[in-house]
Amino acid sequence: MVHRIVILGAGYAGTSAAGRLARRLHGDDVEITLVNAEPDFVERVRLHQVATGQIVRDRPLQDLLAGSGVTLRVARVVSVDADGRSVTLDDGADLAYDTLVYALGSARDDHGVPGVFEHAHEVASRPGALRLRDRLAALAPGGRVVVVGGGLTGIEAASEIAESFEHLDVAVAVHGAFGDWLSPSGRRHLRGTFDRLGVTVHEHSPVTRVDAASVTTADGATVPADVTVWAAGFAAHPIAAASTLDVTDRGQIVVDGTMRSVSHPDVYAVGDAAFAHTTVGTPMRMSCASGVPMSWQAADSIVARLTGGKLPHTPLSYVHQCISLGRRDALIQFVTPDDRARSFAPGGRLMARYKELICAGAAWVVVHPVPYPVRRRRTTLTPVAPLAPARH
Repeated sequence: MVHRIVILGAGYAGTSAAGRLARRLHGDDVEITLVNAEPDFVERVRLHQVATGQIVRDRPLQDLLAGSGVTLRVARVVSVDADGRSVTLDDGADLAYDTLVYALGSARDDHGVPGVFEHAHEVASRPGALRLRDRLAALAPGGRVVVVGGGLTGIEAASEIAESFEHLDVAVAVHGAFGDWLSPSGRRHLRGTFDRLGVTVHEHSPVTRVDAASVTTADGATVPADVTVWAAGFAAHPIAAASTLDVTDRGQIVVDGTMRSVSHPDVYAVGDAAFAHTTVGTPMRMSCASGVPMSWQAADSIVARLTGGKLPHTPLSYVHQCISLGRRDALIQFVTPDDRARSFAPGGRLMARYKELICAGAAWVVVHPVPYPVRRRRTTLTPVAPLAPARH
């Protein structure tokens, strides 16, 4: 009997998991379906480039999956029945599964701030980045852009916009001290770059309201903004929280060390959708750097359990944070395995090239999830009946 594997979401984590499973399991034994709302693989780490009008290579999923045996289903997920083991799509179809890999990712988190969804742009999705691109291109000289958020996304968006649109007045509003998680040398380079680019930094200025032409900070100050870009964090896709899966208060699926749901053993979660821990026990942050190794861990664990093999132990830890500061500068903050800054944080043009290699490498890994010859293994387990519906 064929084992049905359904993967929801074709970002870095979901696409990597699909390809790795297809290359490690025998095609006669499994049926792998990848569900995604768009027909293309989106390089999310480049969306700030899309927003500034740069050309980013199209990557149709059909081409990436060619010859793998994975079936692509372009549709939006409406709901997940984790007890009945099925997924409902927006075209009315219900997909039954024996194993589910949940990789629906995340979207911007408004943190309950009024006006974010009505007035702010974002770079967390390709449609959002394209809308921002059109709006930025229409601004007259002296137009005011305020980026809300001082994390990696906010820093990359602000620096990219400032470099690409020298005629615009760019500012960033951050909750605490700017770059406070970086090492002293990292902070110096970051601040020096923003000074060079002419970006105004509003520190200790959490935004409490977004209006059409301004943002308001916690101290009551009003910062004029013809365009507001919201980059103040991400929230997990809400579908998991609406199911019977065990999730955190942020909507992430709680998983064990193999990326398996602690409440439903036939469900695995990877990427931003999963609440997982590093090898040293600290929670993993939402990032491409987390999603890809999580997808390897999940895929290899599924293969092991279906074929009677040994469970893997993929290292889940961090090495560095790569932060682009426009096309000609970048900061590479080296970190401990649990993501705390080390003293070493080189920056400059050479690091911009290194950052580009990292971005290109992330896309390459998606296309080549198993970069070495491997034997496709036969399954030894047969599907089991769905769990009985939960009683409420």
